[in-house]
Amino acid sequence: MTRTGLWVGAALGGSSMAAPAESRNAAATDSGSFLFCLNTATIRGQKLGIIKEVEVAAKAGYQAIEPWTDSIEEYKKQGGSLPDLKRRIADLGLAVESAIGFPQWIVDDDSRRANGLERAKFEMDLVAQIGGKRLAAPPAGATDTPGLDLQKAGQRYRALLQAGDQIGVVPQLELWGFSKNLNRLGECACVAIETGHPKACVLVDIYHLYKGGSDYHGLGLLNGNAVHVLHMNDYPAEPPREKIDDSFRVYPGDGVAPVTEILRSLNAIGGTKVLSLELFNRKYWAMDAAEVVRAGLDKMKAAAGKVP
Repeated sequence: MTRTGLWVGAALGGSSMAAPAESRNAAATDSGSFLFCLNTATIRGQKLGIIKEVEVAAKAGYQAIEPWTDSIEEYKKQGGSLPDLKRRIADLGLAVESAIGFPQWIVDDDSRRANGLERAKFEMDLVAQIGGKRLAAPPAGATDTPGLDLQKAGQRYRALLQAGDQIGVVPQLELWGFSKNLNRLGECACVAIETGHPKACVLVDIYHLYKGGSDYHGLGLLNGNAVHVLHMNDYPAEPPREKIDDSFRVYPGDGVAPVTEILRSLNAIGGTKVLSLELFNRKYWAMDAAEVVRAGLDKMKAAAGKVP
């Protein structure tokens, strides 16, 4: 690793942050290992509910899930017990490596930001109650107007991280390629560094790296503790980057993304990486959920098998 990589890596996690626990079935590589996870967006269109989503993921052979917090909340509203859900997930051999939510914790408006932070605390608590480790923290609410002050964003992310410390869940700064703010890997790294917090980290996504125009080589400048989760997907050559949207995501290996190169870059920085299949493809939503998740896992394993 270059001196720059060591410097950025120290700022983004240092040695104080332990790597995630490795699953018994982790795909080992020379520098680290991969865990295979299902982001439930991939079968969100089937409207299965979180219990069925968990069961489908386990039956297909995944090691972890990344549910959406609204599905956890809906389960609870319908009378479900979060301790029971936690046990069910564990009994099926799954870990909750991350979860997806959209609190507006980063916006400039003081009132909205305060409400967003409280919402983030609520969602992190939901995640903690089912044994979850992390929550995605995208720039929700700050996507339309450019010019977000990155130092202020760092202060806001620090406040979110401190809230997570109290709850036991790590919020991950998520890159959104379509956003006017935090659409580049460098911006996200800057914000994470500005927190001065040892658990600051970046949630990256193959599609969003492309959509926002970030070169994957930048991943090599990060310390292994700065990235825990990669949203796995691929994209076609058409439509062009300026016009493509989430619905065009395809299985890893079915598009033109440098999937193998991205995995090699992440493997090289060390540590266990959670590969979480996140797709919003309407064609997949119209298919049998079990078929979709099995195919996705096979595709992810094939991609990981090419590393290093």
